[in-house]
Amino acid sequence: MPKKKKTEETEVKQKEGNVEKTVGSSVEEKKVKAVEVKEAKKEEVKEAKKEKKSSEDLLVPVDDYIKYSAYLGTKVITAHMHKYVYRRRADGLAIFNTNLTDQKLRSAITLLSKYKPEDIVVCCKRKAGWNALQILNRVTGMTVFTKKYPAGMVTNAKLEGFFEPKLMFIVDPWLDKNPLIDAVHINIPIISVCDTNNVPSYIDAIIPSNNKSNKSIGLLFWIIAREYCKARGIECKLPSIEEFIGPDVI
Repeated sequence: MPKKKKTEETEVKQKEGNVEKTVGSSVEEKKVKAVEVKEAKKEEVKEAKKEKKSSEDLLVPVDDYIKYSAYLGTKVITAHMHKYVYRRRADGLAIFNTNLTDQKLRSAITLLSKYKPEDIVVCCKRKAGWNALQILNRVTGMTVFTKKYPAGMVTNAKLEGFFEPKLMFIVDPWLDKNPLIDAVHINIPIISVCDTNNVPSYIDAIIPSNNKSNKSIGLLFWIIAREYCKARGIECKLPSIEEFIGPDVI
């Protein structure tokens, strides 16, 4: 009997010890989770401050990128453009990361500003960009081609109007493939606005944005004209964004 009693006492103590270990472990886990939550909140606050600061440094407010549809992509997202996409809307349309759009636009303007207006050619076959390019030409003096670009204009010295630019700017690598090919042949830098459905082959400076709307194209070239004139010391009265946009184009 005494042995049985001693065994029972030992089992009770072991159970009590196990309970204490479980409770201790549970308390320790709660402490660890509390620390993790606290650290996570610190990171969230840090990211929020960082995002706020980056938003303040944008070329235009985020609301303008949204208002003029520059943030809106297509339902097709190529592998090359996926890194510039923030998310998809419920209807399947892609949403650009506006911070990246602004960052890449700034880089493109820095490259553009290294060249004189007469050394730059800007092309846009899509009607939505014609108004913006015409005003860009008037404000900065850059050579622009709307509607159909005459293939070989910068590669064939026998063509009337032949000239030798030092930088090519296109609005859509697909529609503006003729000037793109010419620029590749003469080995000059290429800047292009690229939508989510574009494949930016041979592009040196990508501006990830909607390149199908006159509103978004108008906004982008208004920013480009403003920053280019500022960088090159060109004095002019800059037309409004609405003037760059022009009438709605379907």
